[in-house]
Amino acid sequence: MRALHLKQHAWKQRDIAVALGVTEGAVSRWLATARRDGPAALLSHPAPGPIPKLTPDQQRLIPEFLWHGAESYGFRGEVWTCARIARIIEEEFGVSYSKGQVSRLLRELNWTPQVPITRALQRDEEAIERWRAQRWPELKRQAKRERRTLVFVDESGFYLLPGVVKTYSPMGLTPVIPEWQTRDHLSVMGGMTPEGKIDVLVRRKSLNGLHTIEFLKHLLRDVGSRLVVIWDGSMIHRRAEVKEFLGGAQCRGIRVEPLPGYAPDLDPWDEGGWYHLKHVEMRNLVCLDLEELHLEFHLAVGRLRQKPHLVPLFFRSAGLGL
Repeated sequence: MRALHLKQHAWKQRDIAVALGVTEGAVSRWLATARRDGPAALLSHPAPGPIPKLTPDQQRLIPEFLWHGAESYGFRGEVWTCARIARIIEEEFGVSYSKGQVSRLLRELNWTPQVPITRALQRDEEAIERWRAQRWPELKRQAKRERRTLVFVDESGFYLLPGVVKTYSPMGLTPVIPEWQTRDHLSVMGGMTPEGKIDVLVRRKSLNGLHTIEFLKHLLRDVGSRLVVIWDGSMIHRRAEVKEFLGGAQCRGIRVEPLPGYAPDLDPWDEGGWYHLKHVEMRNLVCLDLEELHLEFHLAVGRLRQKPHLVPLFFRSAGLGL
């Protein structure tokens, strides 16, 4: 197009070729094309590429096949790789694709590689969904009618090892975060209410039934004397001393509601509170000892308490509507 423009301004072909850094033959061909077919003929016309091996209808069927899971096709483990998907395409349509072609095809179908969430084989999915859809709304109604406070109780560990996230660095230079290599950690028991109240118990050793009792006493003082404590089947919740405490006169205002087995995703602490503390409030944090970690943890909990609007998001991430 530039050559045509210059020719229209009375430039000679030799001068056009020199100015554009091309041969006179190329300029001659361009000008001849423009005279014969018009200036639009000089616009680029990308090659359409090879005809796809699969029709659009066949491509739309691929996600339907994959939703059935890898094990339904005889593979071991519910993991889809490009090599496995290439085999499925060949079995279903008799078309051979390379792994690279499969990768491009999946991107066009909006399927991307992702880190899967692990789930225990012992999970009873029907019971979990029933608890979420029926038992949780019923608990909310009962708590409102009986003027009780719902509180989810869970445990976690906070280690001296930093919770690493992404950070900027010059291209080709991997950033390094120093860490103290140790398994020393803080054991934490937390309580969370739908209203946004958060309580924690922190110890520098493994928690046991006596710590559970201590935390329940704290909840009675800080949250209220009429509680519905919702927790999992952890051993420290089922100790004899805990059962004896719950059966005593001091705990007449406490009702205990167990979560279904192997269902941490029902707890707003699991992918909500603990995740936020470790990967947001304390991300990339390096502490030299447990005393510093203890201090930083309480500062992080304090910041979280200043953000009560996050608690409904934690419940929502567990599929529990408020």
